[in-house]
Amino acid sequence: MTGIVFHATERRDAVVEFYRDRLNATVRIEQPDCTILEFDGFLFGFCEREAADDCGILTFVYPDREGVDAAADRLGDAVVKGPRENETYDIYQCFAEDPEGRTVECQVFLDDGVDIK
Repeated sequence: MTGIVFHATERRDAVVEFYRDRLNATVRIEQPDCTILEFDGFLFGFCEREAADDCGILTFVYPDREGVDAAADRLGDAVVKGPRENETYDIYQCFAEDPEGRTVECQVFLDDGVDIK
């Protein structure tokens, strides 16, 4: 069983390109006004609408710190808070913004006992 999170967008092409090029997401399904992307089993879509949804956080989970660091490098000027440890949640994370201002988080769980798959 799986699920998909959809977001309304005013700039579908730019947003899809951002997630493909900077986070290595792949296009799973193209529909007339929606694109569904996939990142390591995480399905998320963007549908062309008159107003963009920019609430919430799209979190991309990596297997190690090096993955988070590499993602931060690919995100480049979109990074708003560089990689750092967050002791409260026992994670290593960075934050960026996509072309419409959505918050993007890249993280790894530091506790080896945490398995979300």
